[in-house]
Amino acid sequence: MLHLLQAHPNSVLRHGRVGEETGDPIEFSWYPLVMLMWTFWIFATPYVLPNIFPNWLWPTVVSFVAFLWFYARAYWGDRRHVVRYAIGIAALGFLVTPYNGGAQGYIVYACAFLAFSPNLKLGIALTALVLGLYTIESIWLHTPVIYIISSIMVSIAVATMNFLFRRNQQKAANLKLSHDEVRRLATMAERERIGRDLHDLLGHTLSLVALKSELAGKLLERDLAGARREVKEVERVARDALSQVRRAVTGIRAAMFAAETASARLLLESCGVGFHHSVIEVQLPGDVETCLAMSLREAVTNIQRHANAAWVQVCLSLADNGDVVLRIEDDGDGGPIVPGNGLTGMRERVESVGGSLSLEPVRGRGTILTVRIPMRANSVPAVASVVSSRAAAALPADAS
Repeated sequence: MLHLLQAHPNSVLRHGRVGEETGDPIEFSWYPLVMLMWTFWIFATPYVLPNIFPNWLWPTVVSFVAFLWFYARAYWGDRRHVVRYAIGIAALGFLVTPYNGGAQGYIVYACAFLAFSPNLKLGIALTALVLGLYTIESIWLHTPVIYIISSIMVSIAVATMNFLFRRNQQKAANLKLSHDEVRRLATMAERERIGRDLHDLLGHTLSLVALKSELAGKLLERDLAGARREVKEVERVARDALSQVRRAVTGIRAAMFAAETASARLLLESCGVGFHHSVIEVQLPGDVETCLAMSLREAVTNIQRHANAAWVQVCLSLADNGDVVLRIEDDGDGGPIVPGNGLTGMRERVESVGGSLSLEPVRGRGTILTVRIPMRANSVPAVASVVSSRAAAALPADAS
């Protein structure tokens, strides 16, 4: 049964009901089944409306079976065909209303699905047409005016909510695309910089090593002392090159976290959330750098989705015992934290490099997330604090 209800990749369900914690599409959801509870009124209305058709039950039951098929296809089928399914549901409403005034429920469902039409203008026009035809039919059937008005108002309210929901989903999708594009461009720029740095750094050095090695080989037969000097010179040049490569790698890793910080600022400020950060430049092992960058990304994404925060502070510092500490604070809703896939994955990632993660939620005051990772003994920091001036102005006086 559940296999038959697996959503099409382009279905209304997958476009509108996406796994909120992970962003992964879901194969099945109880949401459409819960929404069927409103069909109760289709069968209950005949008992409250006057002048009802005496044999209303059989037309209603037959139409309801057809409705369930249209409803399932509208939710789980290809979204390109949602208009035809919505029109099918509306047609059931028009056909059954003379026998059962409760069939106006079909009209409400039809308007709800028309809001998800791939062509927004077509969806609005068809919604107006359906409601207009329903009004004409109801007047012709002498349906009480108050019943007609209430049915139209409910249909408009449901359609409007779905139109707004769809618009918000599109904005969120566009924001995600923009965020991903910025990250992609930053990655490309960083690759180009790395390529230039390596070319400038290693090109001259390796040419010098090759030249010195060739000279040492020629001197071996007639000037052993000179050959030794050249070999020592090759060793010195190689060690100097190794030192430069290490410094370049440190810069690359620092740039990786810096790029994630810039991406976080873009995401939050695009949502009207102030962003303040203070970061030290410190030599980090690759796995630690990756862990911190991914933790920052996950935390900022969760804040943007769920926290209702006005400002966020990010601080990367060194503790007295040499541990590197990433502290992310927001002034959002706070309250109890319910672990999800994102938080669990973040904790596992931190623990895999020997670190620890802690959350300090305070209801009404926000949340503080702290990642603490032991540093290697040979890591020597060079402190440089970088602050977002625009976001700093948005912070309260006691937050800086």
